[in-house]
Order: sequence, then C-alpha cells, then structure tokens
Amino acid sequence: MDFRSDNVSSVSPEILNDLLKTNHGTSTSYAEDDLTRGVTRTLEDIFEHKILFFPVLTGTASNALGLSILTPPYGGIFCSDEAHIYYDECAAPEFFTGGAKLVGLPSHHGRLSAKSAETAVVKAASSGVHHVKPSVISLTQATELGTVYRPGEIAEISAVCKRFGLHLHMDGARFANALATLDVTPAELTWKVGVDVLCLGATKNGALSAEGVLVFNSDLGDGLAYRVKRAGHLASKSRFISAQWWAYLSNDLWLRNSRWANAMARRLSRGLDGLSGIKIVFPTEANEVFVSVEDPVVVALEKSGVRFSRWPNHEGNVLRFVTSFNTAESDIDACLSVLSDASRPERLRSIEG
Repeated sequence: MDFRSDNVSSVSPEILNDLLKTNHGTSTSYAEDDLTRGVTRTLEDIFEHKILFFPVLTGTASNALGLSILTPPYGGIFCSDEAHIYYDECAAPEFFTGGAKLVGLPSHHGRLSAKSAETAVVKAASSGVHHVKPSVISLTQATELGTVYRPGEIAEISAVCKRFGLHLHMDGARFANALATLDVTPAELTWKVGVDVLCLGATKNGALSAEGVLVFNSDLGDGLAYRVKRAGHLASKSRFISAQWWAYLSNDLWLRNSRWANAMARRLSRGLDGLSGIKIVFPTEANEVFVSVEDPVVVALEKSGVRFSRWPNHEGNVLRFVTSFNTAESDIDACLSVLSDASRPERLRSIEG
C-alpha cells in the first residue's frame, strides 16, 4: 500500500520488453538514430502537427530546457505557486534560462485563471524595467493538486498570452492522466488552444526514465539542440530513451496506463466519501487524492503500513495518495479498510485516549 507517488511504481512490462529488443547490434548515437526519428513521426501523428522532439531523462531537465527557449534572462515566468517548476525544481528553470524569474501566483485547486494571470502580467508590465519582463505563462497538466485544465480554460489563458506577447508552456508530467480524464485529443489540449511547448512525461506513467520536450512552433526550437547538449542532457545512447517512448505510445499503452491509474484514484476517492474525520480537499480528476485527516487517522495509517505523502503549506494534516498504472484494487480496498476503521468515532476516541 505505497501511495507516496507514481514515481515509486515499477516499469511497464511492455517498455522493458522493448528495451530488451533494442539492446542488440549497433545504432547511430546522439538522437540521430532511426528509432528516435520514428518516435518523432509517431508523436506528430498523435498530436496532428509537425513537432521538434527532444528526448531527455528527467522532468526537471525537460521543463527547464523547454522554458529556456521561451524567455530572455530578464523575463518572468508566471505559474501557479503550487507548480512543480516553482516549488520542486531547485531553481533549475532559473539556471537554464540564464536568470529568468519564476513568479508564483495564487491558484484555485492548482489551476491558474485567465483573470489572475492577466492581472499579474499587467502589473508586471506597468513597472517597466523595474520588474522582470512578462514572457511565459506555464501550466501544469494535470496540476500538482490532481486537477485538470479544460481546453476552454487553456484557450482563455492563451488569449492573455497572445494579447501581451507571451508564450505558453505546459508541464505535462501527468499529461496522459489529464488526457484520459477529459477524453479529448492531444491536439485539442495543446497547440490547438495555444500551447507553444509541451514537456511530456512518461516516467510517472510506466516508463523507466523517459521525458521529452515537444516544440510545436519550429521557429522557437532554433538552438534547443545546442542547449540540450550544453546542459549535458543529450544521451549518447538515446535509442534507449526512444525505445521507452516507442513502447509507451504503441497500442495506446500510455492511455491504458493512465486510465487505470485514474480509475484507482476514483475508487479510493469514492470509498473515502462520507467517512468521519476525513475530508477530500481537492476534486479527484486524475491520479491523485488529497485528504484532510485528524491526527489519530495518521497514526493508524502509519501503524498499518500505508505509505503516503504529507502535503506542505496547508493547514492541518493534508495527505496525498497517488495511484499508478499497476496499483491493485486490493491495495485500494485494504487502504480504505484501514481508513474506515480509523475514522470511526469510537476508534478516534480510543486512539486519542
């Protein structure tokens, strides 16, 4: 019953099998191999658009490099103050952009609104050279709080970008989970609503270590290959990253994995509904469930071996449970049994006593 993150899960067997198939003979190195080119063509078919694709090993590298082509060093990157780039990437975006500033904005359930983004951009622009130049708005899909942006919401924020000459970046570490929830096409969730760069993740959804920068406007991608190399993220044996992408995108594995993870989160969320002393904090729209619980419930979870994450910057005990492509229904049900028992009023009183 390990729900700390989808990063703790294993690797999809299909991906491991393709890695083994790739592990023979020789191949051109440094992303010039046929497999990487094939993945690029597959992504172009899936997204219905010509793209520049740069495979990298980590989500932090993907985000930081993707942002580096969208802003000058004196630029401002506006994002949710819950965003991974803002809270969890150790100033990598600032480093890779040469000094651009992340501007964290209040959000509702992890989502920025077009109105709040516009207000912040107007305020920054009015300060002239005394404030960083508004350059990028970054969205996380699905958000760090397990919610998703609808296409219409993205289009409204994109309109703000166009009005003020900004670019739109998307951190898609859990893009597949959002896609599975919304039942729209990848194109309808990205370039069709104004996304310039998508940092697409596969690692959280069954890959070993596979992330990628997708650039929809080729004019923006000029020089990114040099940035990837300079940053030390051009893998010499890149075909082994691309092998993961090939398996991930084949036979809808990426969507099958994300649909299962989402279904397990909904199963957990439904089971928690109505339990005493437990409150679901944010809507369960992808594969993350956030709950507020009393101290005795935390004690009971820890004693029962259920593993979770404590979520910072929120009052009380806010816990995060993340499901994965290989989360078992039995694990969900066992966790619910612990929570149900721990949340009974008489049980809470006995533990408190």
